[in-house]
Amino acid sequence: MKKIVLVLGILIVAAAAMSLESRVRAQAPATQTAARAERTTWYFYRVKWGFQEEFVDLFTRNHYPVLKEEIKAGRMTSVRTFVPTYHGDGRADWTFAVAITFKDSAAMMGPSGEDEIVRRLYPDQAKFKKEEQRRFEIVEAHWDVPLNELDLSARK
Repeated sequence: MKKIVLVLGILIVAAAAMSLESRVRAQAPATQTAARAERTTWYFYRVKWGFQEEFVDLFTRNHYPVLKEEIKAGRMTSVRTFVPTYHGDGRADWTFAVAITFKDSAAMMGPSGEDEIVRRLYPDQAKFKKEEQRRFEIVEAHWDVPLNELDLSARK
């Protein structure tokens, strides 16, 4: 009888440990798939109510050209922008999003060269800085989400 109780106890402890291990593994940060070097980050903005068009105009005029220059330089491979279809769509905590794909992790984490690009593209630095300040004055929240792509076809 003692052996049965001991074996059952061992089985219960082992099952609990496996369950805990799978929960910890499920919540651990995913690693980037090795199948593709490119890295994507989503940048979310929640713009104050009534200021969306002004934000998009300022972004288009002052930040988008800088991003396009970074594509030309080879640091990024694409820049895509998004807005929800309807007010209150989904979680409704963002009103403008940018998806930037970098050529690799080094490009994503390394220096951007943005300061030099800004000086070259915008000779009137006072105007540029004032408009960029305004762009962020009308933003209620901003967050970045670097993504790790999972290759589900390679999972077993």
